[in-house]
Amino acid sequence: MNLRRADVLAQVSDFDVRLLRLFRSVVECGGFSAAEGPLGIGRSAISQQMSDLEQRLGLRLCQRGRAGFALTEEGREVYQAALRVLGALETFRTEVNGLHRHLRGELNIGLTDNLVTVPHMRITHALARLKEQGPEVRIQIRMTPPGEVEQGVLDGRLHVGVVPQAAALAGLEYQPLYDERSLLYCAVGHPLFYADDASLDDARLNAQAAIAPTFRLPADAQAQYQALRCDASASDREGMAFLILTGRYIGYLPDHYARQWVQQGRLRALKPATRFYDLSLASVTRKGRRPHLVLESFLDALAATA
Repeated sequence: MNLRRADVLAQVSDFDVRLLRLFRSVVECGGFSAAEGPLGIGRSAISQQMSDLEQRLGLRLCQRGRAGFALTEEGREVYQAALRVLGALETFRTEVNGLHRHLRGELNIGLTDNLVTVPHMRITHALARLKEQGPEVRIQIRMTPPGEVEQGVLDGRLHVGVVPQAAALAGLEYQPLYDERSLLYCAVGHPLFYADDASLDDARLNAQAAIAPTFRLPADAQAQYQALRCDASASDREGMAFLILTGRYIGYLPDHYARQWVQQGRLRALKPATRFYDLSLASVTRKGRRPHLVLESFLDALAATA
C-alpha cells in the first residue's frame, strides 16, 4: 500500500485531527494502557477512539489483545503520514503565531542520552528561559540515538537536536555546545579493576572484551575503539554503561556520566592519562528551515548561556 499525504488529508476532518493525535500518543507510548497517563483518559475511551479512527480511515491500524500491541503494515504507514499531517498543522500554527510575535506552540527536541549530567547545564537553562518567555509553549523531549536525532531533524519530526559531532550531514547545521572527555572504564568484578595502571600495557588492555558504539563518531574517537577487542555494541551511552557494569567488559563513557559510579566505588578509569578521547556535542537544526518563533527563541536562549 502506498499511502500518500494527500490521501490522508482527503480522508480526515477537523475532528479526526484529534484522533490522529491520540493515535500518535498510543504508538509512541507502545500501547493503550501505557497511553492512559499521557492522554488523561481510560483504556476503554482510547480503544473506542481508535476504533472510530479505523472506521473513518477504513483501515485496521493495530493488533491488540493478549499478544500485546502491534501496528499493522497499514498502521505503520498511517503513523508516518499522521506525523507529517500533524507536523504541517503545527508549522502552520507556529507561522501564524509568529505574525503576532506571540510565543506559543511546540518545541520538539531530540537529545542524545545522559546529557543531564553535563556540569554546564546549558540545555536546562535554555529550556527554563524559553518557558519563562512563553508559558504556553509545549516542550517535548525525545531521547534517541544520535543518528535518529539527525534523521528526525532532517524530516521535520524534530525542530532541534543535540548530538555528538562527527561528519556533518548534508542539509543540517551544527552549532558546538559542549566538550566532554570520555575515559576507558571497567567495573568492580572485572579482572583489571584492582590492577595498577603501571602494570597495564596496551596489549593487555586491548585483549579485554570491549563495547563499541553503533552511532557515528569522529575519526580520533573511532581510532580508540579500533584498538580494542569489541565483542559487544550499544546504540547509546546508557547501553554501554549497562554492559560495563556487568564487570565483563571495558568501554568508554563520558567522565561526567561515569562519575556517580566512580564515587560509589563501582567503576574505575583505566590509564586515564592516555586512554581517552574528547568529543564536541552540538545542536543541530535543518538548513533552510521555515521561520519558527519558538525554535528561534530557544536557540537564542541557548546562545545566551555560553
